[in-house]
Amino acid sequence: MATTTALMTALVKTQKGDGFLELREVPVPAPGAGEVLIEVKACGICGTDIHVLHDEFPYWPPVVLGHEFSGQIIEVGPDVHYYAVGDRVVGEPHTQACGHCYLCRTGNVQICPTKRSPGWGIDGAFTKYLKMPERLLHRIPEGMSFDTAAVTEPTANTVHDVIERAKVEAGDFVAILGPGPIGLLAGLAARAAGARHIVMIGAPNDEAIRLKKARELGFETVLNVAESKPADVVRELTGGIGADLVIECSGAAPAIASTVDLVRKKGRICAIGLTGKENVAFPWDKAAAKVIDLIFNMSTSYSSWDRSLNLIASGRIPAGEVISHRMPLVEWQRAFDEIEAQRALKVLLIP
Repeated sequence: MATTTALMTALVKTQKGDGFLELREVPVPAPGAGEVLIEVKACGICGTDIHVLHDEFPYWPPVVLGHEFSGQIIEVGPDVHYYAVGDRVVGEPHTQACGHCYLCRTGNVQICPTKRSPGWGIDGAFTKYLKMPERLLHRIPEGMSFDTAAVTEPTANTVHDVIERAKVEAGDFVAILGPGPIGLLAGLAARAAGARHIVMIGAPNDEAIRLKKARELGFETVLNVAESKPADVVRELTGGIGADLVIECSGAAPAIASTVDLVRKKGRICAIGLTGKENVAFPWDKAAAKVIDLIFNMSTSYSSWDRSLNLIASGRIPAGEVISHRMPLVEWQRAFDEIEAQRALKVLLIP
């Protein structure tokens, strides 16, 4: 049985600043009241991890990175009632939400001011063992692999953003900017909800991996901005009207500005991508003239996790398709390099 005197290898952001990411030996955590200890089986590298590496997202060092995990419970603390040793689980990264503020009391624990998620606020899952409150856990459906389960968290992000908040509807025409893992999962979520046509838009450096995968996933129109003008294509495909829903996943300033040209009057823009910058330019008056709804998003809801697990298990969202690489934790540097060079989609690190 693991104890607090034992050590494990972990990928740690050691201090503030660009870089400062390294493997260190850290103590194995001990589960407290209402907590379980999980043996991590796989953990995906998220865009947030890249932002933390480059000092572009809030974090509290020294901290173990990683939050897109799957694993198996090996120990339970006192007052754990609903989970047992051997259960295969994933978990919502909403630890240390206070439970008392107006956000928590209205079911929005994911944006509680005191929340400190694994991977940036408290120690995360790029290591062998992770402790989690049982209230944030979800069981992995029978027959789902640990690798596929590890992409539940990014899938739940897109299900929350696209289905629950932007409210994609059957018959919607959807345009997506940024064909990375989140963009591809957003497209799969929109398709599962009944979108009639999905346009996936990327840049020239997306061509080799990301746009290729978009075509493999069967999205109806896949565009490279160097070869076509997305706004013209969207207008042509919609009889001059524009997209019902535009989903911005790239976080790139030019793409953010272009969303207004893509969307129809009285349409919706779903903002998912983070820029890593304090400000970006946006055609405010043009958006106002179109009377668009602009929906910002952050993190996941409880309901989006169950929806995602069910949609993945049923095959409606083949989330495992975005996994391109599986590497041991000791190869973290190569994994991060491959993602930043856009030679990889979703990379899982295996402790």
